[in-house]
Parts: sequence; C-alpha cells; structure tokens
Amino acid sequence: MGHDEELVRDLKRRKNGVLDTLYNTYAPMLLSVCLRYCGNRQDAEDVLHDGFIKILKHIHTFKSISSGSFEGWMKRIIINTALNSLRDQTRSRQLLDIDPIQEKIPDEPKEENGWEYLHDKIGKERIMQMICELPPGYRTVFNLYVFEEYSHKEIAKELQFSENTSKSQLSKARALLRKKIYEVMEKQKV
Repeated sequence: MGHDEELVRDLKRRKNGVLDTLYNTYAPMLLSVCLRYCGNRQDAEDVLHDGFIKILKHIHTFKSISSGSFEGWMKRIIINTALNSLRDQTRSRQLLDIDPIQEKIPDEPKEENGWEYLHDKIGKERIMQMICELPPGYRTVFNLYVFEEYSHKEIAKELQFSENTSKSQLSKARALLRKKIYEVMEKQKV
C-alpha cells in the first residue's frame, strides 16, 4: 500500500495523528499554490486553511481510481478554494476590468536563453514574487494557463467570461512580467 493510500485510509478512519501527517506532508506545496493565486501570505494561509477544511470534509469522496492522485485531488480543491476567495473579494469590483498596459515593452531580452537563464540570473523566488505582484485578473489567468495547463476555453468557463478575455489577460500578464524582468535585469547591470 502506498503512502497516500495509507494516509487516505487513516484520514477516513480519523486515526490519531493523521491530521499532523497530512499537514506536514502537503501544506508547504499547497501553500505555494495558494500564494500564486492570492499574491500575499495572509490571504494564502486563509485559503490553505479553508482548503484543508474542505479536503477533510470531503475525504470520504476520494477514490484513487476515479479521482487520480491524492495530491492532485487536494490541489484541485485548493485551486477552487483560491478562485472562490478571489471571486468573493472582487464581488464589488470587476476582477478583470484592468486598463491595458500603455508602455512599450520589448519583445525578448537580447541575451535570453529561456527560463533557465532567467532562473539563474534572477532566481525562482524573485520570479514567483513578480507573479504574485500581478493584478488579480492577470495573475489568475496566468496561473491557470501556465501552471495548471488550462486551455483558454476552460479558463473562460471557470471564470465565467469569454475566451478572448482569457487570451487578453494572459497577454497582458506576460507583457507585465516581461517588463518587470527587464527592470530587474537592468538594475543588475548597474
């Protein structure tokens, strides 16, 4: 029996100490998912807490054969919890009503050799911080498209807007990230 299968079995039986094991095993990875969507640690921790409550409430519905991996199942719950939190926070304002970027942004860095180059030059933590600093609409579409590998059609359905809005938000997110990366790279040259 695999570790996850045993963990799920123990969770369903409410075995002593299993909640600590669940949290210690998965909280760091799930918190990083929350941070990508929420943009700040306090909101991310709130989403993680709410997500763990949903995981525990619905653990009886998890079946490894039909639900896939336990980690994937929990990640899906966390993503949905984050999206619901974003919806709740933005009910009074339009999530994706963001002005287009007006500044001219270069297409590609001259010395770029891909993400490996950026990772070495800027660092993973700084790149993730830049993603967290994106406006909520840009950040949400960027995360769903890049990290979760949703199609624009799936994003549009999930966020209840058009595919063209999804494409536009992704384009704007990439442009803004590119601009932020250039600014950091220019500062490093000084």
